[in-house]
Amino acid sequence: MSVKKGDKVTWSSHGQEVHGTVEKKITSRTSEAGRTVNASEDEPQYKVKSDKTGGTAVHKPGALKHDN
Repeated sequence: MSVKKGDKVTWSSHGQEVHGTVEKKITSRTSEAGRTVNASEDEPQYKVKSDKTGGTAVHKPGALKHDN
């Protein structure tokens, strides 16, 4: 799945479905959302922000689904 900044997505967190927005694509090893992210151009990850809590998380593209 291809996602980009601004896309509305859903993901699973602790058994709950969370709705939010993609804030940015991460393509290098960095610290985001309180943890080290091992991302690369070939294996990017995405910083997402929860609509409900305002909290941020980082997920691989396979964990995100477009929100309809």
